[in-house]
Parts: sequence; C-alpha cells; structure tokens
Amino acid sequence: MNEFIQFVSERREQLLSLLWQHTYISVLAVAAGFLIAVPLGILLTRTEKINRYVIGFVNILQTIPSLALLGLMIPLLGIGAVPAIAALFLYSLLPMLRNTYTGIREVDPALKEAARGMGMTGWQILFKVELPLALSIILGGFRTATIYTISWATLAAVIGGGLGYLVFTGLGVANDSMLLAGALATAMLATIADFVTRKIQAICTPKGLR
Repeated sequence: MNEFIQFVSERREQLLSLLWQHTYISVLAVAAGFLIAVPLGILLTRTEKINRYVIGFVNILQTIPSLALLGLMIPLLGIGAVPAIAALFLYSLLPMLRNTYTGIREVDPALKEAARGMGMTGWQILFKVELPLALSIILGGFRTATIYTISWATLAAVIGGGLGYLVFTGLGVANDSMLLAGALATAMLATIADFVTRKIQAICTPKGLR
C-alpha cells in the first residue's frame, strides 16, 4: 500500500493528465453518438421498412472486437485522440439508438391518436407526447453508453492515450502500483459518470413515470 501511495504522489500530474484525456475522449465520443443516435432512432420509427437493416448494421459494428476496430482506425485516421474518439463513437451508437427506437415505439398508440384528434401535427406529437414519455428510456441508453464508453476507452490507450496507458504499461513492466492506479481511476470515473447520468435521468423523467 505504501508503494501505491508513493507512486500516486510522485505521478500525480501524469495521473491527472491521463484522467483528463480519458474523460474528454469518452465525453466527445458519447456526445457525438447521442447527436447521431437519437435523431436516427426517431427517424427509424417513421420508416419501419429500413429499421431492421440500420439496427442490424449498428449491431454488426458492436460485434467487432475493440482492439480490431481501433486497429482499423490507424490507417484511416492515424494515431491520437481522433481515431480513439471515432472508434468509441461507433461503439456508443447501439445502446442509444436502440433505446430511442424502443422508447418511442412503446408510447401508447391511444395517446398519439388522442393527440392527433386534438389537432396536433406530427412534430407536435413527437415533441409534446412521444419524446417526453420516451425520455427516461432514451436517457437509460445514454447512461449505458457513457459507462461502457469509459470502460472501452481503456483499450483506446493503444492509439489515443488515457488511463489505459497505466494499465497496459503496468502489465508490461509488472508494476502493480501503476496497474492499480489506472484501474482504480477508471473505476472511479465510471462510478462518477453513473451517478451523474442517473441524476440527469431522474430529473428529466416526468414525476408520473418515476
């Protein structure tokens, strides 16, 4: 334990730098995924003929091994944060896309019919009925994607930096303190992200649906 405390004390600046890299890589990947997955999920509820193909394609992306996908990014985007964000962005799509599609599809058709009977347009039904009722499920996908992305970002260290550097280097040189520092910092970041996204989900969920 003393060795671990001494390691953290001596490498404090490096730890903070890697923690910052890990955080912004994860946040940018999830934010980009959210901006694409939610509108796409809404669009798929309006174009039933193609939803199975789109969701199936995103499913295939999810099955590509993490290291293989990161390796594919190197010839396309080189080394650094950009290819790491691009790979993590692809992985973050599926939970948010599937939850958006499912959440809107599960809105009671009678409520939509009643809204239509009141004279609401399609956009009004979407923003005043469907999205508010599906928001909790959509944010559930966002929460899942955020936590998974922080975990997967550990592997992204091979091309883009982040806390995975400590994990891989610690394994390579048999430095338990370095390995433990990387693993604990990643777990701490995932726990904080879980807490924050859970709060956001609770705040955004209508009281009647909690």
